[in-house]
Amino acid sequence: MSKNLPIKQEVFFVYLHIKNSMKQFYLFVISSILFVGTIKSQSNKAAEGPFSQLIIRGATLINGNGAPPIGPVDITVENDKITAITVVGYPGVAIQESRRPILNNKGKEIDATGMYILPGFIDMHGHIGGDAQGADWDYVFKLWLAHGVTTVREPSGRGLAYTLDLKQRSVNNEIIAPRILAYTGFGQGSKKSISTEAQAREWVRKNAKNGADGIKFFGAEPEIMKAALDENKKLGLRSACHHAQLSVARWNALHSARAGLTSMEHWYGLPEALFEDRTVQNYPLDYNYQNEQDRFGEAGKLWKQAAVPYSDHWNNVMSELIDLDFTMVPTFNIYEASRDLHRARRAEWHEDYTLPSLWRFFQPSKISHGSYWHFWGTEEEVAWKENFNLWMTFINEYKNRGGRIAAGSDSGFIFQLYGFAYIRELEMLREAGFHPLEVIRSATLNGAEALGLADHIGSIEIGKSADFVIIEENPLKNLKVLYGTGAIKLTEGNKVVRVGGVKHTIRQGVVYDAKQLLREVKVMVEIAKKKEGFKITQPGN
Repeated sequence: MSKNLPIKQEVFFVYLHIKNSMKQFYLFVISSILFVGTIKSQSNKAAEGPFSQLIIRGATLINGNGAPPIGPVDITVENDKITAITVVGYPGVAIQESRRPILNNKGKEIDATGMYILPGFIDMHGHIGGDAQGADWDYVFKLWLAHGVTTVREPSGRGLAYTLDLKQRSVNNEIIAPRILAYTGFGQGSKKSISTEAQAREWVRKNAKNGADGIKFFGAEPEIMKAALDENKKLGLRSACHHAQLSVARWNALHSARAGLTSMEHWYGLPEALFEDRTVQNYPLDYNYQNEQDRFGEAGKLWKQAAVPYSDHWNNVMSELIDLDFTMVPTFNIYEASRDLHRARRAEWHEDYTLPSLWRFFQPSKISHGSYWHFWGTEEEVAWKENFNLWMTFINEYKNRGGRIAAGSDSGFIFQLYGFAYIRELEMLREAGFHPLEVIRSATLNGAEALGLADHIGSIEIGKSADFVIIEENPLKNLKVLYGTGAIKLTEGNKVVRVGGVKHTIRQGVVYDAKQLLREVKVMVEIAKKKEGFKITQPGN
């Protein structure tokens, strides 16, 4: 969102097209270090394939469905489809070569001995940059793929046509990109405000005709929401909703689920469904929604106003949402600065991988949604820590009782950087109480189920698409090894080293060198810094 525009409106985002200067900058970068033509013709080998046959040998398999690791295995892929998963031995024992699948003369093999292979990650809330952030798709896509993200649900952005163009170019392997699903912001592209049920249904039908995969709602009049969700459901499309405070007093998450919403973003609307002794949030009488600190400062007190955990009302709301097969995408990470501003602001990857324009966007401003902290202090952080505890309790128990939790990042705001923030989301699911295998399932199969794609992606099974993450360290023991910056480890010889970082990301059979993609992002940032004479400094200095 532009610094020259008001705060994000709770109807939808409208992003402007990239400025000519940014276009020139990224074209220069692309021509310097990326590709000419299709992925198959790249000279730098950041991406290879797809291949008629691909064999990944000797890895330990974490298949995404909750099963424990098994290995070593050889995985055979033919024309993007997994055709065989072959157990080729036992840990610590020499592999029986006679068991191994044979590589044909046009095939490609990857020696993953001692490594771990997981399904490609699914980011259920991934904005493809923004004009105000100065973050174009090439920068964003490389950061996602470098962290194992092979599928992204784009919940409204710069317009449906823009997203569908990138989606098709990804399908065609014309660009380095994950698989993209385009969810249009409700009302986006309409020449006038949607004020009747008939208008709502007409917009939904047009959205489907235009090729959208679903709709992202922010809230509307109850009769409008009912009509739009009903029409969308009839058409077989899926939906998401950020239950904005401007509408949530009349339409909360439970209302949406009953009307046919398939997933909710963040957590707004859920505490409101859990109210017992009130119908609206306890707003201070001098509150102003347009003041970002008011908005988020008071949001940090909201869960304490809801029914207490495991009470009758709390249990009943949870049970009904589970019965409705309702998916929750909490995006914990995007609010982490609320409970620990210093941590988010000083994350080590900012120096090398955050563009100057994006860093400026993260600074406090009264007219921008890039960051909401105007005078954020101890009292706000303590309130948010209590908020997180209650929120995480609900999410973990929802999972325990059979509810679906999927992973989404909402990167590009409040010091959360694309790719890196997704891994932080996995860590926060672990903090909420998820076993690491449950974390991986939320990042893979659960997302695929929520998207209606579980027959094709989300787990490593015969017949599914070849979407993989290959890493040299065990992510179940330490999720931090998934960060592009790796994890710090002290060796037996008392030496400090960095280990981890995704080695290969494979999307639909295309093999990406994850570390090379990160190097290319680093070059982008270096060029941008040199052009401006920019150096990251902390706010107020």
